[in-house]
Amino acid sequence: MNLLSSTSIFSFFTLISRILGYVRDILIAVFLGASIYADAFFVAFRLPNTFRRLFAEGTFNAAFIPSYAAVKIESKSKGKKFADDVLSSLLLILLFLVTIVEIFTPYLIYIIAPGFIENQFKFDLAVELTRITFPFLLFVSLSSFFAGILNSNNKFAAAAAAPIILNIILISSLIISYYFELDFSKQLSFGVTLAGLIQLLFLVYVTLKYYKPDFVLNFKLSSKVKFFFRKLLPSILSSGVTQINILVGTIIASFQSGAVSYLYYADRVYQINLAIAGIAVGTVSLPVLSKAFKTKNLKKISNIQNKSFELSLLLSVPASLGLILASEEIINALFGYGSFSKNDVALTAEALKYFGFGVPAFALVKILSNFYFARDNTITPFYISVFIVILNILISVSLFSKIGFIIIPIATSISTWIGVLIYLYLLNLKKALLLKNQLIFNFIKILASTILMSFTLLFALDSYANYLQYFYKYKALYLISIVSFVGILYLLSCYLLGILKLKNYKTN
Repeated sequence: MNLLSSTSIFSFFTLISRILGYVRDILIAVFLGASIYADAFFVAFRLPNTFRRLFAEGTFNAAFIPSYAAVKIESKSKGKKFADDVLSSLLLILLFLVTIVEIFTPYLIYIIAPGFIENQFKFDLAVELTRITFPFLLFVSLSSFFAGILNSNNKFAAAAAAPIILNIILISSLIISYYFELDFSKQLSFGVTLAGLIQLLFLVYVTLKYYKPDFVLNFKLSSKVKFFFRKLLPSILSSGVTQINILVGTIIASFQSGAVSYLYYADRVYQINLAIAGIAVGTVSLPVLSKAFKTKNLKKISNIQNKSFELSLLLSVPASLGLILASEEIINALFGYGSFSKNDVALTAEALKYFGFGVPAFALVKILSNFYFARDNTITPFYISVFIVILNILISVSLFSKIGFIIIPIATSISTWIGVLIYLYLLNLKKALLLKNQLIFNFIKILASTILMSFTLLFALDSYANYLQYFYKYKALYLISIVSFVGILYLLSCYLLGILKLKNYKTN
């Protein structure tokens, strides 16, 4: 397997999904802006969407793939039985969870958006929309199971393409609501649940070639299935630390009007790089890394560690500088329309800038946690993640009254970078970090290419400043042109320096 080509396939479909996601969010910004309806929908969507990211973006795979791969090595029939038992148990757990949440939704909203209680209409609206969107959790979590089966067979395209369905349906919901004068927030909420169902059916169909599910109600689970579920909860918390930090940020931000929306829009922008530099690289490297550990192939383990680390840095470092330098132009071009005011642009851009400082850390946490997950160790990443979340909460809560919502992206970035340092220290302490000196030289080349890109970006932003103003009609086209040019320049520079060649990323 080639890490770069597999990551490219995964990233291509992820990129299409994120582009459609931007179109969706631009339409939401135009029709809802940073209003009460937008805040209520984003809170209602945040919880199931956080679970989607926790399950779908590598977390479920982190627990499932090593266990499934180990059982399949014994025999295909045992692998099939293990998968059936996991699927049946997962379905029962999710049905119970969704039922409980539907009954106690007001209490849940009080926990995740306590600031809404000051406005009864806003609170009631969030409760109603959450009850509509929450079944999405059931469908998307089951989808993650089938995606895990595909990824175990080194098939990444369908799982990466599935989220496209969500964005197409939500865009359609907004357009239909506009033409028929329907309630935007309510139609979006129904669209979320419908998309989850369609996405599940799509992945079930694609997976049938490799696995045909049988639902078995067996309350006596095998030791392997019990071991998987013991790993799953720590895996969810550790692999999804960035998403948990965002959820924590939403809770704190609910006390400031419009802040939930500002964080949501900023989150949408930097998440595209996280999806490629962290989730894509982590997802495609985990199956082959797990197999290398099962066969105790140290040379292959070292190769995969170095190449996944390098590829993550190659993709995240330039994105970080780009978001820091051009945060206002990016938010302005993507969302500066209709109900989304110039002040909304400025506040969202400030949040994006501080998230930008943490982008490499968000990606590296995904990669470094894989070095534990591949060994069936989800406990150590769990402890590190708990520390990261607690540190994030302490920084955010202690300074929120003085700084406002902007402390949330600052705290998220700082706490995640500290988490990266802890990962590196512990892995090195246990001699589990098999990095080579060549990685340092390649990182220097990445920095050189990033500096060239950054100077070019600053020159272009200054030269076309008049065309990137809030009221300029075609600002998005100019921004896309600038970003495309500096992106190509960066990749070309990396290629000429010898760090972006297909043969460099073979895992064999």
